[in-house]
Amino acid sequence: MAPNPAPQAEPQDSPEAYVGLDAAGAERRARERGWTTVRPLPPGAIITMEYRAGRLNFEVRDGRVVRAWKG
Repeated sequence: MAPNPAPQAEPQDSPEAYVGLDAAGAERRARERGWTTVRPLPPGAIITMEYRAGRLNFEVRDGRVVRAWKG
């Protein structure tokens, strides 16, 4: 049986800091700050809710981030 990998550390960053930014700029900033996965989503998107360390989700409306959350 293979050992379980150690969970990645999340960046010490606040998702609220991305609200209001343009989607491309927010994604660029998130990657620069260490987020390994950045997931832009349209409003009302149906997504899986499993938690993934290192992932930042953006709800994007009209090219701007209106909501951001970890996992």
